Amino acid sequence: MLPPRYDPTEVEPRILASWEKANLWRCDPRSGKPPFSIVIPPPNITGRLHLGHNLVYTLQDLLIRYKRMAGFEACWFPGTDHAGIATQNVVERALAKDGLTRQALGREEFVRRVWEWKNRYGNEIVDQLKVLGCSCDWSRQRFTLDAGLSRAVALAFVRLHEEGLIYRGDYMVHWCPRCGTALSDIEVEHEEVDGHLYFIRYPLEGGGSVTVATTRPETMLGDTGVAVNPRDERYRSLIGKTALLPLLGRKLPLVGADEVDPTFGTGVLKITPGHDPVDREIGKRHGLPTIDILNPDGTINDHGGPFAGLDRFAAREEIVTRLKAEGLLEKVIPYRHAVGHCQRCRSQVEPRISTQWFVRMKPLAEPALEAARAGRVQFIPDRWAKVYFDWLEGIRDWCISRQLWWGHRIPAWYGPDGETFIALDEAGARRLAAQHYGRDVPLRQDEDVLDTWFSSSLWPFSVMGWPEKTVELEVFYPTSVLVTAFDILFFWVARMVMMGLHFMDEVPFREVLITPFVVDEHGQKMSRSRGNMIDALEVKESHGMDALRFTMAQSSTKGREIRVSLRQLDEARNFENKLWNMARFILMNTEDLPPAATLEGRSLAPEDRWIRSRLSWLVDKVRTELDRYNFHLASDALYHFVWHELCDWYLELAKLRLGGEDGEERVTSQLVLREALDIVVRLLHPFMPFITEEIWGHMGQGGALARAEYPVLRPEWRDEEAEKRLNRVMDLIREVRAVRAEVGVPAGTEVEVVLVSGGGARDLADTFAPAIQRLARAREVRYAPGARPPAAAARGVAGEIAFFLPVGGLVDWEAVQDRIRRDREKTEAELGKLEGRLANPQFRERAAAEIVAKAEAEAEALRTRRSRLERYLTE
Repeated sequence: MLPPRYDPTEVEPRILASWEKANLWRCDPRSGKPPFSIVIPPPNITGRLHLGHNLVYTLQDLLIRYKRMAGFEACWFPGTDHAGIATQNVVERALAKDGLTRQALGREEFVRRVWEWKNRYGNEIVDQLKVLGCSCDWSRQRFTLDAGLSRAVALAFVRLHEEGLIYRGDYMVHWCPRCGTALSDIEVEHEEVDGHLYFIRYPLEGGGSVTVATTRPETMLGDTGVAVNPRDERYRSLIGKTALLPLLGRKLPLVGADEVDPTFGTGVLKITPGHDPVDREIGKRHGLPTIDILNPDGTINDHGGPFAGLDRFAAREEIVTRLKAEGLLEKVIPYRHAVGHCQRCRSQVEPRISTQWFVRMKPLAEPALEAARAGRVQFIPDRWAKVYFDWLEGIRDWCISRQLWWGHRIPAWYGPDGETFIALDEAGARRLAAQHYGRDVPLRQDEDVLDTWFSSSLWPFSVMGWPEKTVELEVFYPTSVLVTAFDILFFWVARMVMMGLHFMDEVPFREVLITPFVVDEHGQKMSRSRGNMIDALEVKESHGMDALRFTMAQSSTKGREIRVSLRQLDEARNFENKLWNMARFILMNTEDLPPAATLEGRSLAPEDRWIRSRLSWLVDKVRTELDRYNFHLASDALYHFVWHELCDWYLELAKLRLGGEDGEERVTSQLVLREALDIVVRLLHPFMPFITEEIWGHMGQGGALARAEYPVLRPEWRDEEAEKRLNRVMDLIREVRAVRAEVGVPAGTEVEVVLVSGGGARDLADTFAPAIQRLARAREVRYAPGARPPAAAARGVAGEIAFFLPVGGLVDWEAVQDRIRRDREKTEAELGKLEGRLANPQFRERAAAEIVAKAEAEAEALRTRRSRLERYLTE
């Protein structure tokens, strides 16, 4: 017997343990079932589940459970990402508490300590996924730095290099001084900041000066020229002259360049080829030298002369001070502009010339574009396809080297003269070097590691054993759908498509479901500083994972964002309790059901045929919406059916026969109740796996619900006539209840219901009188066509059926009439104001469409209210 109260903190861990013990999620690629596969977006080993994660992983698990129950060989491939920058930062912060640095430890010892940290803490995110109920095949769990995936990464690098798609060169990159590494374009987020524009006088040889405007005075230490637009009449005569760098005295040729914007600042541009991409191109064209003034940590190097050793921002202050002292700072004005920041640590990045490894992207992007245009990859919602196309069409080469120690070390070795040897391992590099030099020589491996996203781009096929030809690749690749957030559309999704096509000659997934961004109920981004963060692990204790999962599914529309609040979690928990109480009622009232009893050959009551018809509709609705990824519509249908149709109506109607004297009717009602419960828990299982598994265990069905068959459509159950008849019953009961409340009939008092006209009125009186009496608190229900109501009678209309309730002696009718007249007058006044407003052409022209629509809806509601009140007036 189910306990009186559902306790998720007791049930969920127990159910989770039972699933793991039974090894239910193990998939068999040789089963012969149609395959359905998903690869998990691998969470960082430094991660902790937030609501955005919960949305992505809930929807994936929902699909996997649904497809598994629907007869597919459903395999969800799990794993975690080594998260190069993030993990290295975490360990470095831990070392700093002990007064240590990675440089002091050395590379080998530092990497050993990171592995130690990973083995101790790196699986916490996996444990959280399990707590959420994620039914991954955990026997297939991979890690981006494990031996198999590391070999795949090395092989991909080698092949791309052999094909001329990976190269090494000196280029302008985004440099993060905090992380000490280069970043790719999409790892830099540009934010508007309040800064200053500094106007600095540059003296000219032979006398005079030009004034330049810059937001970064410290970069002047790397200036090697000054430029003006050759079409700018103010400065054209200066081209060919020489300026002197303030404070350092370096000679700077004054050149012409079309890139100079005459309207910005003074129209004169200082040229710093080492720290600005535009300046770099101008410098190349005019043969200007390149000077890098920064150390990797963001301090000024020896090229900075007297400012060497200062942090870049401290150097800025010192330079401004000296410029003021020498009378070379003309003015400083506030200036708001976009500045690049590291996506990981939020530090301001610096453009900097650096020797890096790059992937040539255009040859990879073309097939990825064509695959999407041909529909081989489809985006849901389809608006994301344009974003995908725009990025690939304007793609730039990808900087894949990172100046870190944690990650896949670049498989490149250098000989004594700098010759490069690319190989899967050092032994392979030595063989290549021996062939080149004719002897064994010492080799030095490249110090850099690969961008974490490089290994992630191989994820859909590397997790299945590539480059080996595995049965998993044969059966499960390409995967069925990728579920992911929009913020990694470029980082990950597009790159997976490119690599999948290049190495597998096939897209990695057929569909890409982009999930919306999760915000609070007011549309604000969730953060601890705002105090609006909903912590998933705290929700586990307060509401349970099923409540969180159902909230995520119910909120998951195809918009750009979804709003989630504690109120919604409360509603999901209330639904959970409703489901529990319903199941408990059914199980308690079917304990004496004969084991061999079936519905075959039994005469079904109208309400039985109605609920079966609604169950048939529900199965069709849920399956259809899940297949379309409309999780919110599927969950809403389940919520409405369980709460408002099964509990509010069928259970109440069934109580008449459960408590009646006819044993056969009781058994029929019991069988239909058990049938409805069986279908509901199966349908709900992918959404709320823990509570449904617990209920299933008390139903005596045997086996795990997670491996049971998902309900299939039963078109023979559809009964439009039964639905029409029961809708009349429900409409009448609702209207009788509303009329009673309106005229103030005491809740415990029974009334007479007189049906006077309308199709189906006789059927209601003849067939459904007991149900109406029970649910509308009526002592009698009778059909009296054309009967005239007494003076003290409340009249109502339910659909086509007109009725009245004689209330003489039950209420003070004159007082009721007075109150209704006042209500009507108030309603008339409110309606008059609204109609006057709506009749005003200026209101309709100037007001927003939603405001006009709201006003029209309010007016219609008031008209309905007025008509209803007028029915109760006898004059």
